[in-house]
Amino acid sequence: MAEREPSAHQYTFDDALDVDTTRFMNLEDPDYAYMFGFLQADGHLAQGVGQKGRLSVEINVRDIEILREFQRLTPYNSSITQRTRSTNFAENHHSATWTLCSLEARTTLNQLGLPYGRKSEKITPPRVPFSRRDYLRGVIDADGSVGYTGQGYPFVSLTTASTAVGAYLCRYARQLTGAGRTIKRNARDEIYNVVYTKEAAMRLAEDLYHPGCLAVERKRTSAVSLASWKRPIGMKVAPPRKRWKDTEDRILLETGDAAEAAQTLGRTVASCSLRLWRLRTGQTPMPPQEPLTY
Repeated sequence: MAEREPSAHQYTFDDALDVDTTRFMNLEDPDYAYMFGFLQADGHLAQGVGQKGRLSVEINVRDIEILREFQRLTPYNSSITQRTRSTNFAENHHSATWTLCSLEARTTLNQLGLPYGRKSEKITPPRVPFSRRDYLRGVIDADGSVGYTGQGYPFVSLTTASTAVGAYLCRYARQLTGAGRTIKRNARDEIYNVVYTKEAAMRLAEDLYHPGCLAVERKRTSAVSLASWKRPIGMKVAPPRKRWKDTEDRILLETGDAAEAAQTLGRTVASCSLRLWRLRTGQTPMPPQEPLTY
């Protein structure tokens, strides 16, 4: 009996599907960049015995169409199922789950930055070329919100445990809108809540939810609706926040008086008073000491 050639192809179920896997998860493709962002935020990659394992995404059944799009984009066998169960938020929660078991697909996703097991704090933006706005839209569709506040102001927000993803959104939005954000975990559950409102939210939503993009339909609809908002007559536009420099912090601490420091620094007394309190209570790190000169 002839021995198998070392390079002989192993026939798999995917061969029977006659699939082309060469472009799967090419993150320069907007659809795959979006899909990867969504999977990082809301997917779960589980490792079983040997080569067994699966990727699963469970969402509210109202958004099942996005799972069907993922199934269409995936050149491997996968399935979508539905179930109704009791949760902490609803007695009858109707959900849909997309499941993918292919080892080749799971390996590709893992190598791109989707960890096995608990991942919320580990995920980072891809380290390969990728479509930035489509990736961020996927993250926001999975773990964010788009719409209007209770006061009727447009907003775009993201809730994440990942420092890298939160910081990346802040950098992207600052370059796009000029709105600066400093992320900080909240005290209750150690999660970052990044929020943009009014014109910054409108500009961000317009960029992320561009025409023809892949998206959760209800969030796309909300994003498009933000374009109709107009600032009420008489509502002032807040000036860009002036960031504190180390030299200013040192002057403030040396002076020890908010009113006196305000005159020196060209800032308001309220701003200096709040900054001084934050420095003294440890909520803001102390500035590094100036290097000695000889």
